[in-house]
Amino acid sequence: METVRSILHSDCNSFYASVEAAEDLSLKDKPVAVCGDPALRHGIILAKSPLAKQCGILTGEAIWQAKQKCPTLVLVPADQRKYLLYSRKMRAIYRRYTHQVEPYGLDESWLDVTGHALSGEEIAAQIRNSAREELGITVSIGVSYNKVFAKLGSDMRKPDATTVITPDNFRDKVWPLPASDLLYVGRATRRRLAQMALYTIGDLACANDGLIRAALGKNGEMLQRFARGEDEDPVLCAEEAEEIKSVGNSTTTPHDLRDEEEAKAVLYLLADSVAARLRAHRLACRTVSVWMRDSQLHSIIRQCRLGTTSDSGSDIARAALSLLRAHYPWDLPLRSLGVSGSDLNSTEHMVQLPLWTPPKALRERALEGALDDIRSRWGHNAIRRGLMLCRPATQDLNPVDDHDLQSLGAMRGRG
Repeated sequence: METVRSILHSDCNSFYASVEAAEDLSLKDKPVAVCGDPALRHGIILAKSPLAKQCGILTGEAIWQAKQKCPTLVLVPADQRKYLLYSRKMRAIYRRYTHQVEPYGLDESWLDVTGHALSGEEIAAQIRNSAREELGITVSIGVSYNKVFAKLGSDMRKPDATTVITPDNFRDKVWPLPASDLLYVGRATRRRLAQMALYTIGDLACANDGLIRAALGKNGEMLQRFARGEDEDPVLCAEEAEEIKSVGNSTTTPHDLRDEEEAKAVLYLLADSVAARLRAHRLACRTVSVWMRDSQLHSIIRQCRLGTTSDSGSDIARAALSLLRAHYPWDLPLRSLGVSGSDLNSTEHMVQLPLWTPPKALRERALEGALDDIRSRWGHNAIRRGLMLCRPATQDLNPVDDHDLQSLGAMRGRG
């Protein structure tokens, strides 16, 4: 008889706000919102406590809007290092039960506890208790026989709850839910399903296979399997799950960038940070991408291939600047920029260099190694490119040490 898998999905409730309350007990019974820095134009709500949510505070809205809704709202600046620490502590709790822990962002993880002496529901209860007692935060956990339903379960009851979805009860628990609750159903897919009069997960599960395939292709087939409880994706251990596919950073500048020279300075800053991260992981990229968002929040993404793989900030910056020149019309100033490197290869076992390498390339490589050493000791802005000092918009910009850099995926948004 085939063993039924036991999969957990653990979601830390109101994670950023809960961590702040755990660190400062005076925040426990107050409406709290974690926010960006208004001076750097990140004055939006990043996370809110349950009390703030009751006041109508929304993630992503401007601070001034939130304060109008709740004048007593306590604003706390985001501290990414703190959240990373708590995330690691939660994963340490998960690993008491299994090494198969797959992170899904800082605050969520899947666990495969198949074959454990305790049931999935018992393990969930112990994890919730450990989170409360040891870290001062709460988690909601879904227990099921596949990853998709486990995640649905963790979303169904909050905070500090366990929901069990089995092969026997999933039609009653899952199928009445909106189709948008299903993993990977974004706004565009939800609209397309609604046009086909498919509003619930059950509607999607019971729809004609050919109709779904014609409308949504392979993605539709996958979603329909998920809706039917046929997800067989394994839970990857952290080392497998965190395989690096690309390295990218982006930033919103304190002032709009009105010309190429200002944008060039930011591109070089981002390229240097990307290259430093590549070198830290002993990787080099073959493809460079640039993400450009104008002052009306319209985005453009373009990419090109390098002549050879590189972990050089100068190489990445030159490619990024070339993409900007070719594809940004400057009808509007730039609000945000991002740079990433993909098509990665390991540099641990590099092939022998050509017999003759341009002296400039050798000098740049030695220089960037020295820069890594200086910045690791004294901070990113301990040594800067001269072009960073030429314009007011970039003179004081230091997103690396200020933790203002964001992944390109986060800046683009999902759905």
